[in-house]
Amino acid sequence: MDRHLIARGLDRTSFSRFCLWILPWVGILAFGIYAAATCLISGLNRTNMDNRFAFGLWIFLDLTVIALGAGAFFTGFLLYILRKRELKSVINTAVVIGLTCYSGAVAILAVDVGQPLRAWFTFWHPNVHSMLTEVTFCISCYLCVLLIEYLPLVLKNRKLSRIPSFLVFEFEMHRLMYVLAGVGAFLSFFHQGSLGGLYGVLQGRPFAFREGIAIWPSTFFLFILSALAVGPCFLMLMIWLVSKASRKRLVAPGVFNLLGRISGIILAVYVLFKAVDTLIWMNRTAIALGTHPFEFYAWKPFGSWILFTEVIICGLFPAVILLSSRLRRREPWLLTAAVLVCSGVGLNRFVMTIQTLALPTLPFDPFLNYSPSWQEVATFLALVSYGVLLYSFSYRYLNLFPEEQRVVSRASETVTAPDSALFKMT
Repeated sequence: MDRHLIARGLDRTSFSRFCLWILPWVGILAFGIYAAATCLISGLNRTNMDNRFAFGLWIFLDLTVIALGAGAFFTGFLLYILRKRELKSVINTAVVIGLTCYSGAVAILAVDVGQPLRAWFTFWHPNVHSMLTEVTFCISCYLCVLLIEYLPLVLKNRKLSRIPSFLVFEFEMHRLMYVLAGVGAFLSFFHQGSLGGLYGVLQGRPFAFREGIAIWPSTFFLFILSALAVGPCFLMLMIWLVSKASRKRLVAPGVFNLLGRISGIILAVYVLFKAVDTLIWMNRTAIALGTHPFEFYAWKPFGSWILFTEVIICGLFPAVILLSSRLRRREPWLLTAAVLVCSGVGLNRFVMTIQTLALPTLPFDPFLNYSPSWQEVATFLALVSYGVLLYSFSYRYLNLFPEEQRVVSRASETVTAPDSALFKMT
């Protein structure tokens, strides 16, 4: 039914099976939109957040999603600035994943603001002393960059590419990719850091407060390093899942090895800085604020096991795997390390958001309990379904993997070669 929209040479499932795949995701998206609408109409009292627990499931998952989407700007930086040509086969998927993560995060934030009609106040009346102002500007600008980077993929569609003006426009936009990659790296670098720096300057929260390096707290740099480490791993996992679902080889085998090695190097640096930062916080920062660091781990369910899991199991262990060329060549080890890295970054964002607010800051303060309402869960599930739908349509109707088309072309040449030889003989 829609074969004329699919790129030539690419094999895709039937339209009816594709509809069966997207139908449940459309239902989840519709339910999530309804949940978000109840929050916009009735207010944030539909959630389980309050004045003391202002950051909940949405902010925790927003920070995680934005970190996972770092593969977009980092892959673009490696390809266009550092000239890692091997990553050309994954840059399109990186752009789609980045667009999904950032646009979905902005949509969730629009609901989390509580009064979306006043969201423009951030731009017109910015608080120049707030890190969130810089985050808002950078995320909004980088989302525009991602949309511009996604546009050439759309213009390459089989139908749209027949329009000469679209074809010329798409060709001219490719000449700007080096500039867009640099701008995207600059914007993402600072907003990733400012998201972490936000927690590091909370003097009223000794668990999160950190001493400064230059004008930024140490969490500024830790968030940047963790995002750079997790971006390639998440990109690798998504491509592997699509490859298994489609039963096709979408990228060359060496691409995963390169992504794993880059992630392993940055992860090792992050683990080192994280360990040093934790030791300084335990022995100097927390004590100077009049608290003992182990008191924060005495409150259940938050124990010292969280710190051990984050730094050792989800940090040091996958770093060793990714730095070992022998283990990196084995797919089970490589994918296990990638899963652990993604889990570790998610755990870090959970600790900085949920655990930081739940822990008491004064001796007479109670331990705060929080569990998300169904509106919060449904709204986030809408983000997940939106990402699945956007990627599904992009994979079906756009040429995300050039390597896939080359494999198909080589296969067709192999099949037609004997026929042509037979024709000449006769």
